[in-house]
Amino acid sequence: MKKFFAEGIGTMFLVLLACGSAVLAGPSIGGLGIGLCFGLVLVCLCYAIGNISGCHVNPAVSIAMFLAGRMSGKECVLYIIAQLIGATVGAGFLYALFNMGAGFNYGGITAASGSYLATNVLQPGATSVMALFTEVLLTFFFVLVVLGATDEKKGFGKFAGLAIGLALGLVNIVGIPVDNCSVNPARSFGPAVFDPSAWGDFWIMVVGPIIGAVIAVVCWAAVAKAQKSIE
Repeated sequence: MKKFFAEGIGTMFLVLLACGSAVLAGPSIGGLGIGLCFGLVLVCLCYAIGNISGCHVNPAVSIAMFLAGRMSGKECVLYIIAQLIGATVGAGFLYALFNMGAGFNYGGITAASGSYLATNVLQPGATSVMALFTEVLLTFFFVLVVLGATDEKKGFGKFAGLAIGLALGLVNIVGIPVDNCSVNPARSFGPAVFDPSAWGDFWIMVVGPIIGAVIAVVCWAAVAKAQKSIE
């Protein structure tokens, strides 16, 4: 039970703090700063709950772990449920904050799309195909880093959290101009609950990350197998 609670709490803070950086400080820190905030939040969470649940805080990561044989199907489903609940609670807190200050200078990257909760919606000029392709590629990279950094034999042990956090920061810096960057269906789901305008593009934030995660699992298995044959 503590694993699922940790996943819920972790995902809640990921949405509250990382998405909150876009909503509350977007105008002053910009896309680069927001991307770094996503990465820093995940680094902190990795060291806070990593030893409890593995700090997936992302359905795409949990699906990858299941496909890689690192967790059971039942556990994967329960992780995802906890992540979705946590993301919704985190977005709820952010929604409450937003409605507490009508005169506050909100905006930044979310203003361009008319969104106020850092929802994942197509930014001006971006197309559905472009966003889907971006989500697949960025999730592929991110999950590949997660699989490699946390591998029992080939991973980086105590430094895994740093690599994973840096990877999330990098993909956000690249993906924010396209669709505010998801690579995490739960991160997209929570804010969308309070901002119905985001549901139109939500399918991209589910399909893209899942496909990217599957590709990452296949590639990591091939790389690990090749390295084993060399050894």
